[in-house]
Amino acid sequence: MSEPPTEEKRRDDSSKRIVAAVIIAALVILVVGVALLRSSDDGSSGGGQTSGAEASPDASSAESGAKPKVTFVELGSTTCIPCKEMRPVMAAVEKVFGDQVEVVFYDVNEDSAPAEQYGIQYIPTQVFLDANGEEFHRHVGFYPYEDIEALLLDQGLTKVSAP
Repeated sequence: MSEPPTEEKRRDDSSKRIVAAVIIAALVILVVGVALLRSSDDGSSGGGQTSGAEASPDASSAESGAKPKVTFVELGSTTCIPCKEMRPVMAAVEKVFGDQVEVVFYDVNEDSAPAEQYGIQYIPTQVFLDANGEEFHRHVGFYPYEDIEALLLDQGLTKVSAP
């Protein structure tokens, strides 16, 4: 007959079972995460870049022929909560400042190139460029309309309508 397992052998077997369970749980989480990402991509607007009002990024400035004084680049996602909260803020900026500001939205889940280009680590991130394309301001997280309005007024822009 064989000897009963020692306490050390039992602990070793138990540790192996725990490690196996953790690996299986991690794989399940990974598979579910990939499936969720794929399903959210299928239900999205279909393109990494849109303006705040879902038009082409040059729509407002192209209509008047004027070059915008400021480009407001919003790097986010159609699925994150603070990013969704930025949508009405972007629309208000477009309305209030008209063709002085070009608002561009990049969904970094659909196209990671803008995230790499601007070196972002968190979403939403707002990047403000002057007429020469030089960055003059950056903010991470939800950015209230009032703060953006003050920034744009400090840059010499004027309101063309009410929010």
